[in-house]
Amino acid sequence: MVLGDICTRGCRFCYVLKGRPSPPDPMEPYRIAEAVKRLGLDYVTITSVDRDDLPDGGARHIAETIKAIKSVDRDIKVEALIPDFQGDINLLKIVLDAGPDVLAHNVETVERLTPIVRDRRAGYRQSLKILEVAKEYGFISKSSILLGFGESYEEVIDTIRDLASIDLDILVLSQYMRPSKKQLPVSKYYTIDEFKSLEREAYRLGIKSVVAHPLARTSYKAKEAYLNALRRVKDINT
Repeated sequence: MVLGDICTRGCRFCYVLKGRPSPPDPMEPYRIAEAVKRLGLDYVTITSVDRDDLPDGGARHIAETIKAIKSVDRDIKVEALIPDFQGDINLLKIVLDAGPDVLAHNVETVERLTPIVRDRRAGYRQSLKILEVAKEYGFISKSSILLGFGESYEEVIDTIRDLASIDLDILVLSQYMRPSKKQLPVSKYYTIDEFKSLEREAYRLGIKSVVAHPLARTSYKAKEAYLNALRRVKDINT
């Protein structure tokens, strides 16, 4: 996670600290690249807090981190899990221009519950637009839905359908688990069979790679999900 550990937003499911962050560390991208080199990684997921305090929302810092990792070895795959940049497509393009292999942004929940679950500055349609533009520019796109906030099964299917309509490549379905009493309570714990059912529906609707498990998170089996999506994209184009 880059750009510090304090978020400027107050999503009601998240345990990350909220408040006024420190300025970005300009050396962080290069330290991350050095760590990637020393560890011999071939797939890296970069995520960040929301930085609405910065004029560019942290887009340039994320872009510099991608470039620094790629400078170690162009074959290292980089997945960038980004904020929504308040819907500013020009800021999104700064990240895309850095050349991530996967552009990820999480819708988190169904449309009806978005105002309850996420910060007021987030938006369901705004998140869909970020993913749609990334796909229009030819990037592998990825998103995640947390289950257990009180959504109906039909609402989850509708959300998957919305994501499929913008040609989303990779979808992660996971169980929301309340990190403390300050966050929203869990309304439902989904069974493995329910996860499998949703996985089948996601594939049926056209998602190319699905990771569905109560303990899954966006970075869980990220490389495998990417390779699976890449194979399906190539199959479609041949």
